[in-house]
Formats: sequence, C-alpha cells, structure tokens
Amino acid sequence: MRKFFIILNLVIISTGLMAQTKDAGKQNNATDSLLNSISNDAPNRPVAIFKSSRLILSQTTETVKKHNLNFLIIHRFGDLAGKNGGGQFFYGFDDIADVYLGFEYGVSDNLNVDIGRSTIGGLADLELKYAILHQTTDGSSPVAITVLGEGALRPYGFVTYPTFGDRVSYLAQVLVARKFSPGLSLQLTPTLVSNNSTVPLTPGSEERFFALGATARIKVTNHMGLIFDYSHPFSSFRNSGNGFYDPLGAGIEIETGGHVFTINVTNARAVSEINYLNDTQSNFAKGQFRIGFTISRMFDLNSRKKESR
Repeated sequence: MRKFFIILNLVIISTGLMAQTKDAGKQNNATDSLLNSISNDAPNRPVAIFKSSRLILSQTTETVKKHNLNFLIIHRFGDLAGKNGGGQFFYGFDDIADVYLGFEYGVSDNLNVDIGRSTIGGLADLELKYAILHQTTDGSSPVAITVLGEGALRPYGFVTYPTFGDRVSYLAQVLVARKFSPGLSLQLTPTLVSNNSTVPLTPGSEERFFALGATARIKVTNHMGLIFDYSHPFSSFRNSGNGFYDPLGAGIEIETGGHVFTINVTNARAVSEINYLNDTQSNFAKGQFRIGFTISRMFDLNSRKKESR
C-alpha cells in the first residue's frame, strides 16, 4: 500500500501539463450551485476536480463559493459484522458510531470558515480553509493546492482532563489534487495532528504525529462517481500490534439536484479527521466496518438583483 502512494506522488509530480477544455455555453444547473462549479470550463478557468468539499474521510481542495453556506450531515452506523454487528444489531443500523453536523461558509471564493460537532467526545471544531492554487483548464497550473487549519475541543466524554487546555487538539493539512481526465481525480493530503494531551490516554501514545491521506474519484456517469479514501498515520504507537488500523473507505457519490449524497463503507468509526487519525481501532478482517452516508446541501446567501425588464 505504501508503494502505491509513492508511485502516486511521482505520477502527480512528473505528469506533463494537461489542458482540459469542455464545451462552453452549458447552462448552470442545480448541481452547479452546490459549489458554484460550472461545467462549461473555458480557457484558463479553474477546473472542478471534485463534486463536493468532502468525500468519505477526507476533505477536498474544493471550497464553498462566496456567500454560500453548505450544510453537512455525516452519519456512521455500527459494525456490519463481528461481535458488535450482525443480525442481533440489524447489521449496524441499530447502533450509531458517530454523527457530524457542520456548516461551511464562503467568506470569499477561496476562503471558508467551517464549524461542526461530532458525537464522539462531543468534539466541536472550527476550521479555516483556503484555496492557494487552482488547476486551470489551459494547463498553466497542473494541480490545485488548498490549506486547512483546525482547532477542536472535547467538552464532554468519559475522560477526565486535568486542565481545560488538555481538551484541545489541532490539525493542519495541505491538500494537493489533480484532475487527470474527465473520469479520474486524485488527491494527496499530508497532515499534522497535534494534541495537548494524548488521544487515547494510553502509555506510549504520541501527542503529535504526521499522517498521509490519498483520495480517488472515478466518474461513472455525469451524476455519479466511485470514491476511495485512505489515511496512514506515521506513528510507532498506532499500529496493528497495539490494536490500531489505518482508516479506509469506499463509496458511491451521487448528485441529486442541489444535493450531493454519498453512501460508503469504512472501518473508521469517527467522522472528524482528528478523531479517526488518533484512534481507529476497527479491523476490516473482523467485520468491524460500517455503512455511512454524507448529505451536502448548499444555500446561496447572495443578494439577488432584480432583473431589468
């Protein structure tokens, strides 16, 4: 698996500039308003690499456009199989692993402010997301680069923290993506996780560590795609010998009018990057994977001008 990411990185770096043009003049539809990502790419326009700002585990380089508000509902059920799954728990549908409710607001086309809350630990997060560079249709910029900074607080949970500051964690990401063809988009996500206290509170757990994520989207139809998400924490503590496993997910992304709907299967119980990178202890081989879904709904808060007659 690590060889795959090394090869993937070399491909992104070494691939020659690729111009991507599409027919101009297509009328914006309801899906376009979801991210204001118009499909009639003209020369030297930004390329819409992904259809939404989030996939299964990872966020994407896409940002919510100015004065738009994206409402997110992300849900993970319980284990499909294993001792905590199967028919006795209706294959996970009788259980809830995590639920995330969040809002993403476009301060500008390139700058987003995001807030959200997860069920696990009651984790409340505040994010700033900024698109530094866009892939362009004329090939002058072969990749898109977005940076993300997040601070998160655990106000609740079953852990007693000595001080308020021990409840805080931070995350920094650089998202690098490229649309190689109309049917294939790839992204690499170097990540730094920093906790004021170890998560979980187990001897040997590091407070800070590096992780690398990889994401792929394969187009099936104009309104449907297959998505894959994987992350590897570079941590001497977070390994299978200590009961930790790399987060992995696969799913289907569907555009339905003004919504983007994703249904997926993943071994990660948590939705938040801070939670699942710190503490994924579910093993696919033991049936410890679950069905989840994401609903993304965009609201356009721009003031509309009256059309002149």
